[in-house]
Amino acid sequence: VIHWYKQKEDEAPERLLFFSGGKITVESGFQANRYMVERISAQKQCVLTIKDVIPDDAATYYCAYWDPHLWSTWIKHFGMGTKLIVSEKGSSPPADSEILQKKHENQIMYVCLIEKFYPEVIRVTWTDDEKEVTDNVVKGDTWQSTKEDEYSVASWLTVPAENKDKKYYCKYEHEEEKASLPTQVDSVKATPQEEDCRTVFNRGNLILFCLIFVTDQLKYRTAYLVYIILLLKSSMYYLIVLFFIYR
Repeated sequence: VIHWYKQKEDEAPERLLFFSGGKITVESGFQANRYMVERISAQKQCVLTIKDVIPDDAATYYCAYWDPHLWSTWIKHFGMGTKLIVSEKGSSPPADSEILQKKHENQIMYVCLIEKFYPEVIRVTWTDDEKEVTDNVVKGDTWQSTKEDEYSVASWLTVPAENKDKKYYCKYEHEEEKASLPTQVDSVKATPQEEDCRTVFNRGNLILFCLIFVTDQLKYRTAYLVYIILLLKSSMYYLIVLFFIYR
């Protein structure tokens, strides 16, 4: 039995339908004639088709099935989910992408920037010459660029400094384009130490590194100034009280 769930943003998932023995059972509240399910056993696939898509269909869809486990218990396994975006605007591939490099002590950080694409759904992975790299990889959330219909994303890979000559690749998959960016010397842009903040200032989530640092500086400076003002204020009150006492 294959189950399909629908989850809108900031809402709990709800079961849309389930498929068993070639028969579809659609939950109440959904139009049964708009959904078609096909099971391809040879490829171990189950395909959900939604007819006449409307804005209300925008959601993330998950397939799931029950699997018998130890001690007669059952576990429901869910797929990774497919996000459906309903929009009048056509999709567009990333307009720009690059890898920034930063060396810190005994480590090297590669930052893969992929900018100005639509819709916001994109998959970013890191690989070496042999396999996918998952250790010390951080993928940021997509953020909106200056235009409302453009999105960007960044992913970080940290490796030991002794791997500086090893080639890594930042791969992305967008519905309009697939590409692979190598960390070669001639294609990697190093970020100068004195320009770290300005270099990444307008690059979405990376602004957080700059802002956190600046915010902390401002916070401490503000606290220091407030402390000095309060100290001066207290000293003035103390002098005034002494004046009246001795008078």
